[in-house]
Amino acid sequence: MKSLSYFCGIAALILALTAATVVLSSPAKGKNQKAAKAVSATQTKSGMIVPPFLSPGDKIAIITPSYATTDAKIKKALEIVRSWGYEPVLGPNVGKRFAKEYAGTVEERLSDIRWALKSPDIKAILCQRGGYGALHFVGMISPEEFREHPKWLIGYSDITTLLSMECCAGVLSIHGPMGNYMAFYDGKDTATLMLRDLLGGKIPSYTLPAHRDNICGKATGRLVGGNICTMAPVAGTDVDFTAEGDLILFIEEVEEGYHNIDRQLNILLKHGIIDRVKGVILGDFTDCKADLDYRSAEALVASYFKGKGIPVCCGFPAGHGDWNWPLIIGADVTLTVNPNGSSLSFKL
Repeated sequence: MKSLSYFCGIAALILALTAATVVLSSPAKGKNQKAAKAVSATQTKSGMIVPPFLSPGDKIAIITPSYATTDAKIKKALEIVRSWGYEPVLGPNVGKRFAKEYAGTVEERLSDIRWALKSPDIKAILCQRGGYGALHFVGMISPEEFREHPKWLIGYSDITTLLSMECCAGVLSIHGPMGNYMAFYDGKDTATLMLRDLLGGKIPSYTLPAHRDNICGKATGRLVGGNICTMAPVAGTDVDFTAEGDLILFIEEVEEGYHNIDRQLNILLKHGIIDRVKGVILGDFTDCKADLDYRSAEALVASYFKGKGIPVCCGFPAGHGDWNWPLIIGADVTLTVNPNGSSLSFKL
């Protein structure tokens, strides 16, 4: 039986997220959404490529770059994408399995990524699930392949590696709901609906309630990050999206002990990444074991930034929990944290 404190914690989380707000705006102020949609890729002031937003009837590829999943979940994801007015297209190797868990061999999974990137009629790429396996592609996909036909790549968890690769190629991507997540909630949850709106050209801005482990401040920089145990292994490689510039670092994790989260933070520290961080956004730390004496995973991560004048926003609803609000990776953002709460805005 769950303890009373468990239910109180869930209730507190629901109340906090109820207090959070989302404002959607088109990237071109003073114009309606249809006029704001890009017919071709544009660039941010910092030079990142903004893939074209989608129009009704556009094709979205669904691929499985990491672990395999069930046919029922894939079918449901197809139905949801179709309900948005887009045409879902399955990767040629979706449905295959290798070594029990992988969604095909490295070559088969890589082939589907290349097919989706190089097909000019594909306008976005939705990953069906994470797991493990995207690390296999480091050094196999050139930056030019991401830039040839810039398109929105969507995923989280293990897909953090692909988001990093696209960001290093100079193209924006989306940390957000994948096909399995969307299927679980029948496509009706807030995060999935925000992803639908974002693909159509509505850029979110977020306001969150105060959190006990927040650190106040204001910062601007390039938003990077994702699952820390997926992100840290590529530090120092050619696909390290934390390699340069002022960073707003997003971190989330699932089913890892505090000691392993601390290990990943030390990897970032030793590579000089922590020194470039100007602001921090902490998402969900789902089922993470408190095997070190910190009152929370957020408190552990925040300890690396105390006294540096760096804002830390805790409790952002993204990651492996019940909420996974979309974040535009590679975008210029402004993060503000004050005693009353936090806000995040994107500049495209």
